Amino acid sequence: MKFLALLALSSSLTVAGFENLHRELQPSGDEVWRTIPWETSLLQAQAKAASGKKPIFIWAMDGHPLGCT
Repeated sequence: MKFLALLALSSSLTVAGFENLHRELQPSGDEVWRTIPWETSLLQAQAKAASGKKPIFIWAMDGHPLGCT
C-alpha cells in the first residue's frame, strides 16, 4: 500500500522515502522458493533430473519479465 502511495507521489519522493521503500521491498530471505536448486541450463537440469529420477519444472516466457512489452 505504501508503494502505491509513494508511486503516486513520485515527484515528491525524498531520499529518506526512497530508502524506506527500498528497505520494505527487500525479500526477507526465508522464502521457500530460495531453497530450490534452480538451474539456468536446460541440459544440466535434464541430466540432474534424470540422475535423480525427478521431474523438471520449466519457467518459460516470451517478452519482458514485468509484462512491459
